[in-house]
Amino acid sequence: MTAHIQTDTRSNMIGSLWMVAAMAGFALEDALLKAASAALPVWQVLVLFGVGGSVIFAAVARARGQRLLHPDVLSRPMKIRVLFEVFGRLFYVLAIALTPLSSATVILQATPLVVVAGAALFFGETVGWRRWSAIFVGMIGVVVILQPTGDSFSLLSILAVLGMLGFAGRDLASRAAPATLGTEVLGFYGFLSIIVAGVAYRFWEGAPIAPVGLHTSLHLIGAVLMGVMAYASLMKAMRTGEVSAVTPFRYTRLLFGIGLGIAMFGERLDPNMWIGSALIVASGLYILWRGRQA
Repeated sequence: MTAHIQTDTRSNMIGSLWMVAAMAGFALEDALLKAASAALPVWQVLVLFGVGGSVIFAAVARARGQRLLHPDVLSRPMKIRVLFEVFGRLFYVLAIALTPLSSATVILQATPLVVVAGAALFFGETVGWRRWSAIFVGMIGVVVILQPTGDSFSLLSILAVLGMLGFAGRDLASRAAPATLGTEVLGFYGFLSIIVAGVAYRFWEGAPIAPVGLHTSLHLIGAVLMGVMAYASLMKAMRTGEVSAVTPFRYTRLLFGIGLGIAMFGERLDPNMWIGSALIVASGLYILWRGRQA
């Protein structure tokens, strides 16, 4: 199912650059969605964001002659991808709305570790004991950040963990998606999934529709544009080169997210955040190095 993906050195390098571009876009998207969620209920933010992104991807797909209703849309990998997308998007948007952007971003950086583990388990990619050890160290970093036994532990932090697991599943399913489905079609259904997540959460949250002011509209439009750019870049990254080679570059989102959290929301990182971040990033870098050696 993944024979269409190139795995040479040049492809790995190009895929890594696409990943860095995607992470910068996602970090900006997160900051803008957090700003919008201060004025609107989370479900409304999800629905409006999903509508904007799906309309753009649908228009681009049609302009390039791609079929939105291709039979392969109903393939098993696509169904799994939609489920993980709904799960990941819902919980991560809740995380950035209810917790500091920097902490949610740091926890999300464990995604590459889960993806590499999943690539070994489900796609048969070679991951030796050294990289498995790095994955374990990275997970320790997540625990350090969460501080489950400390007084400052908040159950809300689990939202980011759930979102991270959902995104990891989505990325793996994207790699297994049929080659007949272009990036634009994948993006279209990805944003439709966000609408589904918003509608589903509407029944749980129960908040009424809120008026959308000018500043909030600009935040949402900016989030949609950044999200579309980042989404397309991510799909290109995951379908270019090996998963174990391109996914470690997701740690760059840490730098972008922390910087935006500090600049836009006045956030600060405590010592546990620094230690956990260092463990996660070090693990990702080591996995990248071992992947190149392999």
